[in-house]
Amino acid sequence: MNAKLILEDGTAFSGRAFGWTGSVAGEVVFNTGMVGYPECFTDPSYKGQILVLTYPLIGNYGVPSERSMGGISSFFESNQIQISALIVAEYSANFSHWSSSLSLDRWLQSQKVPGIAGIDTRLLTQKLRNAGSMLGKVIYENRDVEFYDPNRVNLVAQVSLEKPIHYGDGSALRSPEKRDKKRVAVVDCGCKNNIIRSLLQRGLSVTAVPWDWPLENERFDGVVLSNGPGDPKMCDATVKTVRRLLDKDVPVFGICLGSQILALAAGAETYKLKYGHRGQNQPCVLVGSKRCFITSQNHGYAVNEETLPPDWQPWFFNANDGTNEGIRHRAKPFMGVQFHPEASPGPVDTAFLFDEFVSLLLDA
Repeated sequence: MNAKLILEDGTAFSGRAFGWTGSVAGEVVFNTGMVGYPECFTDPSYKGQILVLTYPLIGNYGVPSERSMGGISSFFESNQIQISALIVAEYSANFSHWSSSLSLDRWLQSQKVPGIAGIDTRLLTQKLRNAGSMLGKVIYENRDVEFYDPNRVNLVAQVSLEKPIHYGDGSALRSPEKRDKKRVAVVDCGCKNNIIRSLLQRGLSVTAVPWDWPLENERFDGVVLSNGPGDPKMCDATVKTVRRLLDKDVPVFGICLGSQILALAAGAETYKLKYGHRGQNQPCVLVGSKRCFITSQNHGYAVNEETLPPDWQPWFFNANDGTNEGIRHRAKPFMGVQFHPEASPGPVDTAFLFDEFVSLLLDA
């Protein structure tokens, strides 16, 4: 069956359908990663987006089985596929991997996500890079749909928890002085599972809470603001909660969207990038040094570091385009990074930031 990708400027790309055969609309973005599509597709930050993969051959290692440890999926970053549709150059129906249990085609079908193969993804990516991310729609059998801009709605409310979930007891971590457990709240704005895993691996007691959960009246030793989809300015309730937290000097660690929310709470501004950063090969430089880290990223918005208050400072910047990749308070235990130190998929060059967050908890 044939299918079409139609961009908002009228450009059309024709290809072969696979996965679910339904028409959908969303924002068309591209990812430059070579591997890690099961993790990418289940990342809640992709909610509402039609994802173009620049790597030419997709599907050749299938999809892993549903396994979990401690209530957290072992191979996926959420409990479902989050992308609206998938665009690839070549889809491999034959797959082989020790952990695979089904084909990418069947996985997309089971979760009602359409795919198109046979498209010149290099040409499409070049267009998105030059013109910027665009709205688009995937059309099957002339079943047309209206264009849809996911950035105009609160996507975080769609992917966040409905009620708190607790993980771990923190028994593996003790403060040498106080000998107490360290409890961390993760504000779920679309939290990837590997953020939870990374915190649990460091012996923390973790409670994931909804994006609009009031934290002021609860006792936590630290707060992690998770990644998530869309425009951070849609998360007004979260920004207000974080603003109140900053008055209490509780250690705060923002990741991706969480870093943008932290910046808004501090009084800075955010803006939409031309085509975003999505992939596992984004170079980030530590400000004031020549140290460069290769990072995994998935975001379409960034912090305008020129609007940071005097008591805040830039922490990392992107070596490709110079945009801000991290912020930090000059005196208090507040920090945020635009990239994903938990990776999944991608390099773990910056996983040490979780250890730095633990140090802030122990020093508090």
